[in-house]
Amino acid sequence: AWVHGDPRKVIYPTDSYGQFCGQKETLNENKTILFYFNILKCASPVVLINLQCPTTQLCVSKCPDRFATYIDVQASYRYRPDQWNYFRQFCKPGFNNPRKSVVQVLRDEDCPSMIIPSRPFLKRCFPDFSTKNGVLTVANQTTFKDGRGKTRNVTDLREAANGINNVLDARSVGMKIFEDYAISWYWILIGLFIAMVLSLLFLVLLRFTAGVLFWIFIFGVIGIIGYGIWHCYWEYDHLKGIPGSDLTVYDIGFQTDFKVYLQLRQTWLAFMIILCGVEVIIILMLIFLRNRIRIAIALLKEGSRAIGYITSTLFYPIVTFILIAICISYWAVTAVFLATSGEPVYKVMANQTLCKYANLTCDPETFNTTNVTKLCPGAQCTFAFYGGESLYHKYIFIFQLANAFVFLWLVNFAIALGQCTLAGAFASYYWAYRKPADIPLWPLFSSFGRAIRYHTGSLAFGALILAIVQLIRVILEYLDHKLKGTQNSFTRFLLCCLKCCFWCLEKFLKFINRNAYIMIAIYGKNFCTSAREAFFLLMRNVVRVAVLDKVTDFLLFLGKILVAGGVGVLAFFFFTQRIPAFAQEVPTLNYYWVPLLTVIIGSYLVAHGFFSVYAMCVDTLFLCFCEDLERNDGSTAKPYFMSASLHRILGKKKLSPKKA
Repeated sequence: AWVHGDPRKVIYPTDSYGQFCGQKETLNENKTILFYFNILKCASPVVLINLQCPTTQLCVSKCPDRFATYIDVQASYRYRPDQWNYFRQFCKPGFNNPRKSVVQVLRDEDCPSMIIPSRPFLKRCFPDFSTKNGVLTVANQTTFKDGRGKTRNVTDLREAANGINNVLDARSVGMKIFEDYAISWYWILIGLFIAMVLSLLFLVLLRFTAGVLFWIFIFGVIGIIGYGIWHCYWEYDHLKGIPGSDLTVYDIGFQTDFKVYLQLRQTWLAFMIILCGVEVIIILMLIFLRNRIRIAIALLKEGSRAIGYITSTLFYPIVTFILIAICISYWAVTAVFLATSGEPVYKVMANQTLCKYANLTCDPETFNTTNVTKLCPGAQCTFAFYGGESLYHKYIFIFQLANAFVFLWLVNFAIALGQCTLAGAFASYYWAYRKPADIPLWPLFSSFGRAIRYHTGSLAFGALILAIVQLIRVILEYLDHKLKGTQNSFTRFLLCCLKCCFWCLEKFLKFINRNAYIMIAIYGKNFCTSAREAFFLLMRNVVRVAVLDKVTDFLLFLGKILVAGGVGVLAFFFFTQRIPAFAQEVPTLNYYWVPLLTVIIGSYLVAHGFFSVYAMCVDTLFLCFCEDLERNDGSTAKPYFMSASLHRILGKKKLSPKKA
């Protein structure tokens, strides 16, 4: 990819001569925009973006801002030279012969037959479409001259206009979102910083008040959702009787302005029903799992004690984040180079529909010496797209799959390294006979060194198995996307079953890998042996796994929701100017939900990073506890390594006093 690829093919548009628009130190350095001689020949914006429009494409410094035809400009060039000079900048470089007949100029495509007001988008000149009183116009005009003696209606561009308007509408929304980010980024960072502080504060307090804080988590989530239900009902009742509020979402269709939907009673009713369903589910789960939650909270206290002794583990997710960011960067750069590995492909472009050479590949250096120009007057050899017929170019898609596979393997390895490192650190805490005296110095760094030195192969093998399954899932999704609309019922059913099976297999492998890495960190055995021992150990304690592991995950998930929800509510009141003390500081936004959603999602990810350490700690302690119960009996000869409190919570045998 790095030998054949050229990212300039993505950065710069390419004209009909295979030259990049806007590339520095070239003749087109100041000509950054691609101009199409006859936009009517382009069926849709997709054709334009793919550079396969059957018309001459030229690099220009700016798009046309007026209507003009070559016939009119040529007829008046003697007494209106300014118009000729303006029109000439959209002709081929070096053309300055207004005496050449119009027929020959249009045949040879020395100049466009017409220019229309346009604006740059994706570094290409698109007609400046707009709607006036429901009528499609270009520069407030509904008709234009096509330069070939006909007056045409703007609706002749309807097919292209519909697609272009959608793209331009998306561009407008994208620009507004970008402006909102540019204005509110400072406050977004403050929100994420608050989320980090809250996450750290909760994890520190868990060591002393795990039970109280987690019940606060639980009732806090219930309270936040309850407030959401009340707010939705208030909005629903407030809109009663307001004209237009009783319309349905189906009536107004898709709107890019989200505020339109907030003026409908149906929207708030739907929000209220969804929140009520979530509230009922959470309350029922709490009722039926109340005793198991008490057990899980007690185990979390032990976990918080371990993190208290090895505080550096809280910041290890930063290392994992950096490693994953490197993997993503490597994959993205390689993918771009692969995608731009094609060679310029030139094709014959002829005005005559009966030309047998039309659309055939050609060589621009030898084209003028062939008989194509004689048989098809006006034919040109112009750039079409990037591609190739060599063996390398035929297998670029396979190379992209290989690059994706490497990406999945590296990401899974980075995650596995983090899990094994944390497991080794927490296992050193559990198997310390006298806590904290027997905990080794720098347990996190020691565990990381062991994982790199001794367990790299095991971690890579576990990541390889998971990456293979994930690649199969990617291929299935690709096939499902390609076969949509053409597949029969049996094919659709088969693909659905395969996607479901491999999704379940991926979840199962992640669970097995996670516990295998813990066993690797404890005993240092290879991946297959560790995975087998972890699996059978968990099966012998399947009840405890179901009760503690999943309830603990649920409680930690509630903690993430509370942090994200609390910061989200604070951000909502701030960006909607409902906090009087900061009302003057709130930036003026196009969509207040842009920074709001960013803060909520970012806060959840920040909380997830810190809470994932806690989850790994609990999983490691639980697996060590199960192993401790099987290896030891609490006697003087085989004393338990668990703390007395943990034994009282989960064990059934009486704990013997430990040796001094």
